[in-house]
Amino acid sequence: MSRTEELRISDPRTNDRIRVPEVRLVGPNGEQIGVVKIEVALRLAQEADLDLVEVAPNSKPPVVKIMDYGKFKYEAAQKAKEARRNQANTILKEVRFRLKIDKHDYETKMKRAIGFLQTGDKVKAMILFRGREQSRPEQGVRLLQRFAEDVAEFGSVESNPTIDGRNMVMVIGPLKNKADAKAEANARRAQAKAESRAQETNSSPAEAPQPEATNEKE
Repeated sequence: MSRTEELRISDPRTNDRIRVPEVRLVGPNGEQIGVVKIEVALRLAQEADLDLVEVAPNSKPPVVKIMDYGKFKYEAAQKAKEARRNQANTILKEVRFRLKIDKHDYETKMKRAIGFLQTGDKVKAMILFRGREQSRPEQGVRLLQRFAEDVAEFGSVESNPTIDGRNMVMVIGPLKNKADAKAEANARRAQAKAESRAQETNSSPAEAPQPEATNEKE
């Protein structure tokens, strides 16, 4: 079966393709007309110069609606296209820790992770064990749990700490998806530009007053 045939089969039945004795009819404005014979539903659709579209084929009787099917399909295609255009793939960013990490280094990596989460990317937090540190996995779990709590405002744990060879990893997902994060960033930039222009306008020097002319004779 070709893809074209599959798409045709998946399309809802319309007009004369709806071959059942009775249907539950919904009007063009969403009004519930009720159960009517299929001939009545087809006549009402024709009188409105619209289509009869089966919207719930598994109901008993099937639910049909009077609508402009061509417009409906176009709007649905446009929405799908817009959704694909706005969809962006989430990237898995990596942040690495040592078990004995100092405060400054930890805060630097935490801020970097927050930046990733704010832009809609996931963060893979990894602890690199050295030598005998592998015998103390509970310390790695505590460090990663602390990290998860510190970034909880921006992301939530998707994968709890697990051992991966000589390392321990945990994945944190952003609270906002990529498209929403991008839209918010654009809005913040636009607002900053507007505020900057407003400040420039307010701080521009006023024209110096011109001295009044006098008729005094020297």
